[in-house]
Amino acid sequence: MSDLPTPSAGDWASQTADTIERLVGQIRAKTTKPAVTAARGLVYGLLAGILGIVALVLLIVALVRVLVVVLPEVWMAHLVLGLLFVIVGTVLMVKRHAPPEVS
Repeated sequence: MSDLPTPSAGDWASQTADTIERLVGQIRAKTTKPAVTAARGLVYGLLAGILGIVALVLLIVALVRVLVVVLPEVWMAHLVLGLLFVIVGTVLMVKRHAPPEVS
């Protein structure tokens, strides 16, 4: 036998409270939890994006500093990075169009 007492017919207040608590828990599981999950995804996504941009900027600054030290003239470092950015930009511009549909 179970150690838990069974509610009697006169214990309707406890049964009603348990039913309400169960229903509220089910509603919360179907509404609040997905909203919290979506909000967390949005916040972590924004945080990752911001940190990624900061890391990219710091990487470019470090690359400029290294090239200034390695190359004999400062303008050569700027030329090398300028050419690198032009090449990357050109490649991305060429790839921006979707391939034509074959019918």
